[in-house]
Amino acid sequence: MRSRFGAGPFLVGCGLAVVLGGGGAARAREPAPVFSYWHNWTDDHGVSHMTRCPVRSFDLKSMSPPADPQWQARQPPGQAQVLFTVQPDGWKGSWHEDPKVQWIIPLSGTWFVEAMDGTRVELGPGEVSLGEDLNTRPDAQGHKGHLSGNVGPGPVTLMVVQLEEQATVNQPCRFK
Repeated sequence: MRSRFGAGPFLVGCGLAVVLGGGGAARAREPAPVFSYWHNWTDDHGVSHMTRCPVRSFDLKSMSPPADPQWQARQPPGQAQVLFTVQPDGWKGSWHEDPKVQWIIPLSGTWFVEAMDGTRVELGPGEVSLGEDLNTRPDAQGHKGHLSGNVGPGPVTLMVVQLEEQATVNQPCRFK
């Protein structure tokens, strides 16, 4: 499954704010946007799943007055660590769980994630994945968590924002 969601993300601390441009009063008449991300979550049986999740909680306001207002969907505040990774040409990981609850945003190249339920999603620059498969149980083949790797030739550069919070179980799309 290939996803394309249009506007790329802009991260503010741990909160997600999608920047769609200025325009002030003209933008106030437009309906609030909907932004989507892929959530790699775990169910009660310890199986990981990939679910496309909408974010609809946008408010039109300035991030820093007097800057023009922009649509923002702030998420709960918290501590975070930002990492940049470059996966070499042909990189493919083994089955593993995410080390922490983490937002993953490809900056260049295309990257895939395959959940234990067989759902495979490919993400390109500006698309967003929330990795939260920290409570999986090995399946009959010993797979636990997810499989991920590069799609196509060349390296893949990712921005990873690791959150200091507990992973949840059976709560797909918990960031709204």
